[in-house]
Amino acid sequence: MNEPEIKISIRNLYKIFGDDPEPALQHIIDGMGKTELLEEHNHVLGLNDINIDVPAGKTTVIMGLSGSGKSTLIRHLNRLIEPTAGEVWVDGDNILEYNEKQMRHLRQHKMSMVFQKFALLPHRTVLQNAGLAPSIEGQNERKYADEARKWLDRVGLQGQGEQYPHQLSGGMQQRVGIARALTSNSDIMLMDEAFSALDPLIRTDMQNLLNELQAELQKTIVFITHDLDEALKLADHLVILKDGFVVQQGEPQNILLNPADPYIEDFVSDINRARVLRVRSVMLKTPDAPGERAGDIDHDDTLESVIALSEGDTALSYRVMKDGKPVGLLDMRKLVRALVPSEQSDDPESARRSG
Repeated sequence: MNEPEIKISIRNLYKIFGDDPEPALQHIIDGMGKTELLEEHNHVLGLNDINIDVPAGKTTVIMGLSGSGKSTLIRHLNRLIEPTAGEVWVDGDNILEYNEKQMRHLRQHKMSMVFQKFALLPHRTVLQNAGLAPSIEGQNERKYADEARKWLDRVGLQGQGEQYPHQLSGGMQQRVGIARALTSNSDIMLMDEAFSALDPLIRTDMQNLLNELQAELQKTIVFITHDLDEALKLADHLVILKDGFVVQQGEPQNILLNPADPYIEDFVSDINRARVLRVRSVMLKTPDAPGERAGDIDHDDTLESVIALSEGDTALSYRVMKDGKPVGLLDMRKLVRALVPSEQSDDPESARRSG
């Protein structure tokens, strides 16, 4: 399997907020914690030695609780915030070495940003908001209208181009924000808590829309959220922050099955594992499935769907298919064991009770 191309590479990134961050940085490097730095030196640790590779054409979700550093981190990717130390590489260039002209080009052509509060211009129509990037470049509305209208249609806003933002619901306004990012034709989309201000049903619709668009367009998306369900629904690559440092990162299914830290175990303990885990994460990988099987299932099916298919019969096993070819075998007993969080499955008594 080929290694994914890396679009953004963050190396040894630190951010300290305060009047004199350089001496404070040395305290952090020497092992001082966030609380001590604030109490003893009146400086706030924002980011602590962040190292992340963002794969091209995938959705990387950075999640954590309030104060974990996730929104600070995403603003380093387009240098809305300058780091105290470290490097941010985009397409092989360290953008911290860019001058003002190069940064303007990066923000206008390579990166777009979708904000939590929509950030639409109230005096511009929906069409003009969607066409903001080409209009900043000097294009008139006649020139960019077709492209902007195409993306407004694609995000479900057919015929809304002449409306103004205040005439739209919150969900519709955020669709304009996504259309604007797509009209800019940038490779990279930065999305900072983009759906968290929306009602739950609308939020689910927007998550589904983003997944549909991503399957079609394969942008490099960096998505910030504090919601684990949202993270697991969207992420190809998941990064979990706490107090400004990376606690764990990797493929979401693997993090769920193998939490590396008690903090992560707490995070994932209340998740409906059957709804989130996929067959590919718990199957036995083999092209051969000898013997009697209850049927074929897809490698990307959820465990919940397999439980429904089996009607709870733990004696069954299924052949696993991917693109029409057999790739594995799923025994229902193994599926049931995967539903027990790791700290419980290590306990012989709980493992015995779960089958």
